[in-house]
Amino acid sequence: MPAKLVQFSGWEAVVEKQIVLKPGQAPRGRQGYTMYHGTHRDSARAIITGGFRPSAGGTLGPGVYCSRDIAKARGYPSGCPPGEHVVLQLKVRVGRVKKMDGQNLAMRHSWQQSGYDTAWLPSTVIGHEEDCVKDPKRVAVKGIAHCGDMATKQALEKLISQQRQGGESSGQGNEQGVVGRCKVCKMQTPIGHSLEVCWGCDATVCPFMDKHVCKRSS
Repeated sequence: MPAKLVQFSGWEAVVEKQIVLKPGQAPRGRQGYTMYHGTHRDSARAIITGGFRPSAGGTLGPGVYCSRDIAKARGYPSGCPPGEHVVLQLKVRVGRVKKMDGQNLAMRHSWQQSGYDTAWLPSTVIGHEEDCVKDPKRVAVKGIAHCGDMATKQALEKLISQQRQGGESSGQGNEQGVVGRCKVCKMQTPIGHSLEVCWGCDATVCPFMDKHVCKRSS
């Protein structure tokens, strides 16, 4: 689906009407996409309450690993009992993306030093696409996409709701370690979003917002 170009005062933003891409599609722009992360139920609780912690290493080096292909996420962690397996639904602001295929595979452990925010390994290389996000602030939990145990799923969804409400009531939604909502885009965030100021009307805007209408008179 083609992107809609929205003109703001002093800057432009591309708003994707469809943010759920197929696994084989390259990320377009720098906005947020729905992705998935497979984990153990205990780790899921820790992620919901304290946010992601980048892995020390992996196929694409250190970072937060996720995929737009839920089948990929359902394969991790290997050996996890079905009743203890959870797939988190995420919203990921990919930023500047490096596609890892062909000769670019030589950069799989050095892409972060080259100014990229996310490394993307297409399905044509490994069967199921995989993404590695450098900064955990770019990743936010939106819900539970899959859980082998219904009681665990309900408990985790309740925890997400409690953390969101707790962040809103305390006004701490943007402090590290508190899962609440960004005060601007209203999206769940464990650490906080990097907010900007509109050049035209000086309103506070968030990169995760679907749109911003400048209030400056034309």
